[in-house]
Formats: sequence, structure tokens, C-alpha cells
Amino acid sequence: MQLDTREFRAEARFQRVSPQKARLVLELIKGRGVEEALHTVAFTKKSVAPLVEKVLRSAIQNANYLSQEQGLDVDVDNLYVKQAVANDGPRMKRIRPAPMGRAYRYQRRLAHIVISVAERAQAGDLVERVEGDSAAAKPAKKAAAKKTAAKKAPAKKTAAKKAPAKKSAKK
Repeated sequence: MQLDTREFRAEARFQRVSPQKARLVLELIKGRGVEEALHTVAFTKKSVAPLVEKVLRSAIQNANYLSQEQGLDVDVDNLYVKQAVANDGPRMKRIRPAPMGRAYRYQRRLAHIVISVAERAQAGDLVERVEGDSAAAKPAKKAAAKKTAAKKAPAKKTAAKKAPAKKSAKK
């Protein structure tokens, strides 16, 4: 019997950053513990990092507040970043002056940043992965690699010896 872990989330909508740039920072914190994720974001040199840190702190506070309100037993130290996404928001169309009286159109992208945190399952509840199957697969791959290497070894040809260069006599 498995209990569903409660998920707590926070959003920052209509942020003036490209979703692609926000995803670079969000990929760093996915799956990490909350404290480790906060340290990672604090030392990241991207301009979106303070915004991501603010959303992450908000998600942690949401977990803390809702656990008190609903009487849930949530250990804030046991939280991890379950989901961190940056979705496209609306685009602002802008015009930049161009040569000879023309105008170039460009788009300012906006992002909706969503971070969800959840509590890790207890150590006793985790199902350990069986290593027997993957360990058996590795020697088979090595054996296959040796067979292909053995086939390739005789296929090499020896380089033919070059004839000595003729001496030209200038007389």
C-alpha cells in the first residue's frame, strides 16, 4: 500500500526572461534536495537565478504553510524539487529601426516558471533496483566488443615498403 506524497508548488508568471534561458537554471535543480537546490541557485551566475531562487523559496513556504493549515506531517528538510519547468508566456511584439526607413520586427519572450516540491519517500518504503540484470548486460557488451575487435585485427594490411628514391646525377 503506497501513500501519495503531497506536492507543493509555486509559480512566477509573465516573467521577462526567455523560457530557454530559464530552463538552463531549472535543469540544475531538478531532482535535488531543497537545501542543495537553494545553494546551487545562489551560486549560479545566470541573471534568472535570483528569480528561480525566489520561486523555490515560495514553494518551500507553501509546503510549510499548507502542512500547518491542513495538519499534515511534512518534514521541510526532506523536500526535493520534483518538477521545475519554464513554459512559454505571451510574446511582446516590438519594432526596431532598420536601414533605409525600414523596420525589423522582433519578439520579447515571457516565461511562466513553475516549481513543485514534494517529500521524499521514507528509506524503508523505497524499492531497491536489482543490479543483476544490468551487471549481466555489461559483460555481454564487452564480449561483443572483443569479437568485433578480433574481426577487425586481421583485416589490417601491412604497408608496402617504398622503393628507394633514384639518385639524380647532375653533371
